[in-house]
Parts: sequence; structure tokens; C-alpha cells
Amino acid sequence: MGNSPAKPTASRRGFIKTTLAGLSAAALFSLSLLPQAIHAAEPEKDELKLGFIKLTDMAPLAIAYEKGYFEDEGLYVTLEAQANWKVLLDRVIDGELDGAHMLAGQPLGATIGFGTQADIITAFSMDLNGNGITVSNAVWEEMKKHVPMENGKPVHPIKADALKPVIEQYKAQGKPFNMGMVFPVSTHNYELRYWLAAGGIHPGLYAPQKGDISGQIDADALLSVTPPPQMPATMEAGTIYGYCVGEPWNQQAVFKGIGVPVITDYEIWKNNPEKVFGVSKAWAEKYPETHKRLVKAMIRAAMWLDENNNANRAEAVEILSQPNYVGADAEVIANSMTGTFEYEKGDKREVPDFNVFFRYNATYPFYSDAIWYLTQMRRWGQIAEGKNDDWYFDIAKKVYRPDIYREAAQALIEDGLAKADDFPAADESGFKPATNEFIDGVTYDGLKPNDYLKQFAIGLKSQ
Repeated sequence: MGNSPAKPTASRRGFIKTTLAGLSAAALFSLSLLPQAIHAAEPEKDELKLGFIKLTDMAPLAIAYEKGYFEDEGLYVTLEAQANWKVLLDRVIDGELDGAHMLAGQPLGATIGFGTQADIITAFSMDLNGNGITVSNAVWEEMKKHVPMENGKPVHPIKADALKPVIEQYKAQGKPFNMGMVFPVSTHNYELRYWLAAGGIHPGLYAPQKGDISGQIDADALLSVTPPPQMPATMEAGTIYGYCVGEPWNQQAVFKGIGVPVITDYEIWKNNPEKVFGVSKAWAEKYPETHKRLVKAMIRAAMWLDENNNANRAEAVEILSQPNYVGADAEVIANSMTGTFEYEKGDKREVPDFNVFFRYNATYPFYSDAIWYLTQMRRWGQIAEGKNDDWYFDIAKKVYRPDIYREAAQALIEDGLAKADDFPAADESGFKPATNEFIDGVTYDGLKPNDYLKQFAIGLKSQ
């Protein structure tokens, strides 16, 4: 999957190698007179298989492939959709995949040994924002009674305060309130938990040290894993009453008339980091030039996706709608990818930053982004014991690799394909400034992870 007939294939690649091997000494001498760029280090491995899940935020991979950016780097890539996040991670660990579109929490969770123990790193953040929380029509009808209205439309952002009385009704009837998220270390799990807790709803704790990895201890809302493409059907069947997922699976609920997205993650945490591109540490050490070139190609794709105020998004939507990529209707994908978001049917609003791929330094692997995920793992018990601040810094620096990103960015600058001011300043620390642009107004400073945890009424603290 992923190879198009118009692209060079592995056999053609072999032909090129054979042809070069047969060149005369004189011809090779002539080649040596070409510009110095020709003598850049060759990729150690040039035929690669990369994995992804069918979500619109896999776009940098699809665009790097379709626009020939991988080939420009001498890389011949096959893109392959994976069944779920666990399969994807396992295949990166065992070497069946060279790298993959990953949940930002996956390299971190693997490194600290939550679920799976493995050394996974990331040198490229794939996007900002891109998720939403959707509830069933029946739940929305009850929630609406508690949502402020203006000109006949709900006032956004909608807080989980409006869901709390609905959950209490279910409890009174002896019915568990089930919600779906995509994976225990997914952004979606942490965003859904953050939103619920900000509204006084306990989303449950993990206790891996006691063998309980359900994440449902003391829970008012019971969260469980559902693969993204199955979210709408699972809710329609009544197994879950709502979910947090990436696009196009919130907008799919609107198009099918089975649910209402009540909030986007942009409204939960403005410009939050989302997916990353992950590889095993051993792979990165074995193939450093290949890795750098992959990052170069994906940076170019991210730039293309955001350039000229998203002017290329319509073309991107057509590419992503292909069955070998996301495989949803272009109309559904366009609803969010082109700068709008539809909540209730007919209530379409401008959200120009719903999907961000390059601006705001979206592709840079900031340590402070890694630390936020680690604080959430601690808050909800996935990290069983409190850790000091230095522990958070050490794990972030082990997993997030801005040094590799910078090598790729510098190479793009030298190639004339990017400018220095497209990237963070050379002396940046890896930590974004403190921000309070969260639904509850709490301030997050990546330099003070334990102080951050102390601010929450619901969840575990530093000790």
C-alpha cells in the first residue's frame, strides 16, 4: 500500500544502482565535478516501510510521499495503515516498521515501561490540535439544558460542568457512563480526562503497581479503548455515550446524524501538541542519515500543508480521502482540515487552527510538551509513584530529540528549501513559555512539573 505506479519502485531503484555500478572511471570522474551537495552522506537504508493510523493528522507522511519529498532525499517509502496503536508500536519495536505516526504518549510510555518497555525516540512532532469530544444525541439533549445559549446557539467552549448532571442521572439509574478514547497513553485519553476533571467529573485512576490498568478506579465516567474508525459505530450501538478522537471521526458523527461534538482540543488546551513520528532508539543510532532525511521530508510536507494560510488544504483533503490513507469522504475530512468545524448539524464555525502542521513551531519536539504528557501519566496513576522534577527532565531529554530535528532543519536551510527564521531560535531551551490557555485557566510551566500537579483538585499529586 502507498506505492503509486508513477513513483520509482524498489526494482527501479535497483536498476539505478546497477547502472551506476557500470559507469566507466571517466564518467565517475565527471560526476565528482558536480556540486558538493552530491557528496552529502548517503542514507544508510533507502527502502523504508512507515506505519500510520487512518487519521487526518497522518497528513505529513502522505504529503511527503505524494509530493516526492521522500524521493528527493533518496528514500523509497511504503506507507502502510495499521490495525491499531498497539500493533503499530509493536511493529516499530520488532523492526517490521522503520518508523510510524504515533501518539505523543507512546514513545514516553514505552520508555518508562507503561504497557510496553522499549526505547522509542521522536525528533519530529506531527501537528497541533486536531481532536474533539463527541457525545450521543441523547446525551447532548440532556447536556443542552445546562449550556448557556446565545442567538439560539450554544456558547462555546462547552465545559464538562454541563455533563456532570447527566452523569449523575445515569448513576441514579444504576447505569455506568461509558466513554471511548483511543489508547491509554493517547492525547485523547488525557484531554478527555482533563476536560472531565475540570468539570468536577472523576475520570478514574490507574494502579499498575496493583495490577489494575483499567483506569477506572473511583471513576464517575468509565473510559475504555476504542479504535478511532470504530468510534461512531460503537456510540451508535449504545456501547459508549461519547468519545474523544481525532478527525475525521467527530465530523463523521455529525454527517451520520448520530452525535454532537461538544468541544475541540483547541478549546481544552490551545495549540496542544498531538502526534509524533517515532522510531526505535536502536534504529535511529543505526541509520542516522536516513532518520535525518525522513525528518527533512516531513518538515517540507508540514510547511506545504500550512503555507499561504492553508491554501493547499483542499488538495490535501483529496489525497487523504484515498482509501490507502484515511479513506473517509473528502467532504467529511474537509469539514475540519479547511479551517472550520461543525458542532451540531448546521452549526459550522470558523476554527482556522483546528489542524496545525507547521506554524507555531508545530514540528519541533519541545521538552515541555513531553513533560506535560508525563505529568498526566502521573496525575492519573500510570506513573505509580511521585517523581522529582529532574526525573521529568531526564525522561523528556531521553525521548524527545531536538538535536536531530535541528540537523534536518539546517540541511533544509542549506538546500535553500527553508529559512532560519522558519524554526525556533538557535538558543531556545526546549521549553515553551508558561501558558494558562487551558479550559480551566490553570498555568502550565514545563520547568515546574510538580508545582503544576499540585494545582488540581482531582488526580494524584507529586508524592
